[in-house]
Amino acid sequence: MKSNSKVFDSPIGWVKSHIKDYVETDGKKGHSWRGLTTLLLTTVGRKSGKLRRTALIYGQDGINYIVVASNGGASHHPQWYQNLVKTPAVKVQVGAEKFAAKARTASSMEKPRLWRLMAKIFPQYDDYQIKASEAGRDIPVVILSASEPDQ
Repeated sequence: MKSNSKVFDSPIGWVKSHIKDYVETDGKKGHSWRGLTTLLLTTVGRKSGKLRRTALIYGQDGINYIVVASNGGASHHPQWYQNLVKTPAVKVQVGAEKFAAKARTASSMEKPRLWRLMAKIFPQYDDYQIKASEAGRDIPVVILSASEPDQ
């Protein structure tokens, strides 16, 4: 992922504003959002090849960061998730810390424990899963692991 390429932020108004505050203050504004910790995730667009950035609630599991591809319980996965499935090399910003990472979907063995972790942080995920299940979708949990500097 080229670090000097233009990054396109989420087009959703409040998310775009959140990202702007986060970036402009190096995470001082935005890392904590409504009492929840958030990170910025940059993926490579699976169709466009453009860098796409969004803000997500996160949890931690050891040295890894955990995010949920809930899309509010919609019948389809969020664009950022579809992007990282195609290209798992991502960039992450947590507060002022910025790093390259590898994203992967939690396995069926890992997911129940990680889901409980994330539902404790944001209980609405359970409601989102019920809504998504009605449309036949299982919400993925994503593990973000920092990459080695040369990767």
